[in-house]
Amino acid sequence: MLGAAETVLRFHDRKEVSVGLLDGLKGKAGTLAGKATELIGDNSDKVKNGIGKAGDFVDSRTHGKYSHHINGVQTKASGMVDRIDKKDGKGDTSPTPPPAV
Repeated sequence: MLGAAETVLRFHDRKEVSVGLLDGLKGKAGTLAGKATELIGDNSDKVKNGIGKAGDFVDSRTHGKYSHHINGVQTKASGMVDRIDKKDGKGDTSPTPPPAV
């Protein structure tokens, strides 16, 4: 079951959750975020190209019905890549849209 040092949270009508488990997941999430940031920083042009291609694929599969929403997500995702580059000291400060395919 649970170790002596672990605390258990009990929720009404829900299962028990080990706090030690949640702490472990938080640590892993931080590690994964750092790795993702490093990956994006090293390959920002490729990531932005992938964002553009993925958005264009979804747009073609939905026959343009959600084009406005898809373009907005592409722009925001590309802006996040630009912000990561800016934190790493690379790139310019203005967001650039993903390349059109």
